[in-house]
Amino acid sequence: MIDLKQEIRFYNIQECISFKKTTEKFGGLSNMAGGYSIVVNGIFIKSSEALYQAMKYTNYPEIQMEIIKQNSPMTAKMISKKYKKNIREDWENIKVSIMKWSLRIKLCQNLDTFGNLLLETNNIPIVEESTKDIFWGAKKVDNYYEGANILGRLLMELRELHKNYKFDSVKPLNLNNFYLNGENIRIVKQNDKNNFIIKSGLFK
Repeated sequence: MIDLKQEIRFYNIQECISFKKTTEKFGGLSNMAGGYSIVVNGIFIKSSEALYQAMKYTNYPEIQMEIIKQNSPMTAKMISKKYKKNIREDWENIKVSIMKWSLRIKLCQNLDTFGNLLLETNNIPIVEESTKDIFWGAKKVDNYYEGANILGRLLMELRELHKNYKFDSVKPLNLNNFYLNGENIRIVKQNDKNNFIIKSGLFK
């Protein structure tokens, strides 16, 4: 489990790229941004946020599918909160790994959009601005952002990987009960999304 106090970072507001609303220039970096759908195990998922929330309930396929079927990332998050008592017991120990995996899938299946947005940030520090959550994000304090900024740091790590690595597939994590809708999660491939769209006629 991450020790929040040890992970606090400080970022000069004038020297970083931040995002708070999905409508901002770099709002697509947020898990709450629409337009970055993914397909895992043949299941169409509208956002990386919905996937992340669903992975809290790997032993409850019905809860997972209720979360995934929501129209917006925020609604998926709100539905997830209803089932807190069912969250897998090791969640606090694995949630950062799950987020990293979810972001890699978002990149793998949205290379032209999400991938290019990541590259637009160049080598500038990325911060998710938040007024409450200083774990995933950071809050404004005078001329600085203060927080662990775990999401921002994962995005910066992903940006560097994207520069040097071809994301045509993402392997499942080596975790117990790594299920989606009752099945072991398989390797996620870049063309899974296009194949799903073609077969389903989703955008016809």
